[in-house]
Amino acid sequence: MNRRLEGMSEEFIQKLKHYPWKGNIRELKNVMERAVILANEEKLTPEHLPAEFWTAAPSLEAAESDTSLSTVERKHIMKILEQTGGNKTEAARRLHIGLTTLYRKVQEYGLS
Repeated sequence: MNRRLEGMSEEFIQKLKHYPWKGNIRELKNVMERAVILANEEKLTPEHLPAEFWTAAPSLEAAESDTSLSTVERKHIMKILEQTGGNKTEAARRLHIGLTTLYRKVQEYGLS
């Protein structure tokens, strides 16, 4: 955009992190381009974000009731890891998946 900005405010970054992105990387790119165009200051702030960023975030209860396959899989893996005391070999056996697959899933879902 041929603009020199200092960066983004912490609030701006938090709004981006907590937004339920439904599109792909192009959606993020469009939001960032729009914010840069609207910015009169040297730093991007939440005021530069579209209106949909200002609607109420989904409640924790709504997030917990999410039944997407990835959410269900994540919760199931967490439950099995808890039952096995974190023993990944045993957890993989109970899940009927390979150990490398379990390690990949643990990393993918940010489990420890």
